[in-house]
Amino acid sequence: MTLTSPTHPAPVKLAPAPRGGAPRRPSRFRMGAGQQLKGGPFAYVALAVVGFGSLLPLYWTLVAASRTQDEVLAATPPFLPGGKLLENLQTAWEQANLGKAILNSVIVSSSITLATLFFCTLAGYAFAKMRFRGRGWLMTAVIATLTIPPQLSVVPLFMMMSGLGWGGQLESVIFPTLVSAFGVFFMRQYLIEALPYELIEAAKIDGANNLRIVVSVVLPVARPAMMVLGMLTFVQAWNDFFWPYLALNQQNPTLQVALGQLSASYTPDQSIVMAGALISTLPLLVVFVVFGKKIVGGIMSGAVKG
Repeated sequence: MTLTSPTHPAPVKLAPAPRGGAPRRPSRFRMGAGQQLKGGPFAYVALAVVGFGSLLPLYWTLVAASRTQDEVLAATPPFLPGGKLLENLQTAWEQANLGKAILNSVIVSSSITLATLFFCTLAGYAFAKMRFRGRGWLMTAVIATLTIPPQLSVVPLFMMMSGLGWGGQLESVIFPTLVSAFGVFFMRQYLIEALPYELIEAAKIDGANNLRIVVSVVLPVARPAMMVLGMLTFVQAWNDFFWPYLALNQQNPTLQVALGQLSASYTPDQSIVMAGALISTLPLLVVFVVFGKKIVGGIMSGAVKG
């Protein structure tokens, strides 16, 4: 059926009418390729509330770190930063030996992140694209380890590290976390969809061995997921307190263990504790500012199909 409009001389085709009803019209809510939804007032209000709630703890840390303890614990707490920020930062730096603690945290977090990316990417590729006997059972065993509370392995792990002579050393914190079950599962799920078998077969036809395939095919495809996993792993290793507190000592602490010493006294100074917490947060903010756009860009480029 065709209709002719006075403003459109060309005939306009309508969809066939259903039985007993009017002709169908194209839906104006159907999104085309490359189009984006426009946010309304409610979306902006919701984003503002979420942003304010996310920044409020960081702002209060800054306010408390720049005040005295009496001002922080007053019945009406201050809402604006004070003038004792540099003094409190220096006091926290000297009391907890934060210089060495930050260096240890950088070494531990960087080593764990690099090792996790390497081993989890290789294991994820093997579980996703390689066929070998017992693959399903091994993957089930890896996922099952996520259900085991880490507190159950503290005693045997501590005895193992002591037997190796690593008590109080950074090796006792690095080596037990060189690979994570979550990282293996995460990379496997990503590579199942993002890495087609055709690329692997084409590389094999060109004469590439397994190492060449991993370097030239797997790593470029897995880069967006590796950046996300690297960020999550670095943040988790940087903020880890439980196992480093048990494995290390006060002479060789990580940052979180050193911060625990600030609040270990009978009446800790809350302004000094907040100043130490502010110092521990700044490196994470720098990492996010420097690499945040690249990570988001990698996620979006990996999400595009074409």
